[in-house]
Formats: sequence, C-alpha cells, structure tokens
Amino acid sequence: MRPGALPLAVLAAAWSGLWPAAAQAHLVNTGIGPVYDGIAHLFVSFEDLLPVVALALLSGLNGPAAGRRSIFTLPIAWLLGGLAGAQFPGAPLPVGPAALSLLILGVLVAADRRLAPNVVAALALALGRAHGWHSGVATAAAGLQTAGLMGTAAAAFGLTVLLAASVVGLTRPWTRIAVRVGGSWIAASGLLLFGWTLSGRT
Repeated sequence: MRPGALPLAVLAAAWSGLWPAAAQAHLVNTGIGPVYDGIAHLFVSFEDLLPVVALALLSGLNGPAAGRRSIFTLPIAWLLGGLAGAQFPGAPLPVGPAALSLLILGVLVAADRRLAPNVVAALALALGRAHGWHSGVATAAAGLQTAGLMGTAAAAFGLTVLLAASVVGLTRPWTRIAVRVGGSWIAASGLLLFGWTLSGRT
C-alpha cells in the first residue's frame, strides 16, 4: 500500500460509520414507475448528485484502474446499503453524509493527490453505503417500492462511468486544473452544507 493510503482508508471507514438520529431526502414520483423515480431522484437531489460527481472526478484523476473499481463498487454499495436501510428504517443513519462526502471528496479532487485504486474503491464503498442507507430509510418511511433504489444505483453507475472516462482521457495540464477547480467548488459546497447541518437548517 502506498504511503498515506492507510490513513485515507481508515478515514473512509470511519466516515461510513458515523451515526445521527434523523434523515431527510427528496423522493421523486415521475409517474412512470419506481425505477425511473430512483433515476430522477439522483439528478434532482443536490446532496446525492454532487458527491457522485466528485467521486467520478477523483476516480478519473487516479487513472483507469481506480475508475474501473469505483464504477462497480459505488452502485453495488448504494443498492445494498439502500436495501439494508429499507429493512431497518428505525436504525441510526450516517451523520451528515452529504456534507462529509462533499468535503472529503472535493478536497481530494482539488489536491489531485495520487491514490491507490483500493483507496478510491474504499471511498466509493463508504459513499455508496452512507447515501444508499439514507435513501433506503427514506424510501421505507414514505412507503415506496425499493425498486427505486435500483434506479438510483443505475444512474450513479452511468454518471460515474461517463465522468470518470472523460477525466481519464485528459492529457493537457490546464484540463486537470479545471477538474481541480471543480473539486474546490464541491468542497466549498460541502463546507456550506456542513454549516447548515450544524445550525439545524437541513
């Protein structure tokens, strides 16, 4: 394992194991079925969409191997986490998963630090588990079908594939700088959201 990889892996594990008392989510009813509801949910939920974008950018910056691992790890973890959350809606949830996701992933993208593929996969696992559980609990609480989780996982897979593949192909220095700037904006959004979470506004 590369130097610094172990602390990041530990951070990812700790991040996925933080627990609060309540959850909120933006559930979507498209009228054309639960799977499409799940797909739409990802693209209209800022707190789910931006972390997926950040992970995709990070995966692309770290090369094809990291990208391949994250594009499969994220949707599987999201689906399994969601199904578990739907089965145990009364269980505690990760604390501020959106704010933590945005902060951690945004900073890593902005830093453009080279990470081992296993570390990127661990981050994808933590992201999918936390956000999937959150979605599953909200789905069960609203009395919706868990098939919607499949739609969200599929949307996360497709978005991660497209963005990671686009970033992997970047060769000019200014293009990587542009990605890093995007990461800094994502981190700033996470900081703002974290402040709102602490103030009780979310």
